[in-house]
Amino acid sequence: MAYDRQVAICHPLHYGTMMNRDLCLKMAVGSWLSGIPAALVFPIWLFTLPFCGRNKVDHFFCDVSPVLNLMCADTALFELLIFIATVMIVMIPFSLIIISYLLIIHAVLQIPSAVGQRQAFSTCAAHLVVVTFFYSTTGIIRLRPKSSLSSNMKKMVSLSYTVVTPIINPFIYSLRNQKVKQSLRECINKRLLRKQMIFSLSN
Repeated sequence: MAYDRQVAICHPLHYGTMMNRDLCLKMAVGSWLSGIPAALVFPIWLFTLPFCGRNKVDHFFCDVSPVLNLMCADTALFELLIFIATVMIVMIPFSLIIISYLLIIHAVLQIPSAVGQRQAFSTCAAHLVVVTFFYSTTGIIRLRPKSSLSSNMKKMVSLSYTVVTPIINPFIYSLRNQKVKQSLRECINKRLLRKQMIFSLSN
């Protein structure tokens, strides 16, 4: 998304050739495939370690941090590799996104029209806020899985990147589209009209 915005704003005349279907597919597949090894290897490895006492996870899902607290074995190597994987999978993409937005800001500041600058910033600001929120909360948990944060605080942080961000995304990306807004208005108006007709018939 950040690259798409960067190309659209920094190279608008070349957008059609730079952001073609093949590139979009490769970027999407690359994003998915890059996360699969970590998503498989670390959970499998984690559940081969010995547990202590009651195997009760104090969390709303089996996240790495609460499961690590149940381990009897030395988890230093595991935590180190989690840290390295987080840097590669979370922090490097986040850094690239920030760089792309710095290029976007530089390009936007070259626009002579204040209205044009506002439109460009409004297009990108929402995406940048959500990305920053997602990566920062993910980093808090993943970079230090055995951190001194309380159990409730860890739950709140995990809730933010597993539930809040996915809920916000459709509103940010879909409701900025004029066609989606128009369709939503029409749908709401139809429902209101139907309710009015039912109410008038019942009376």
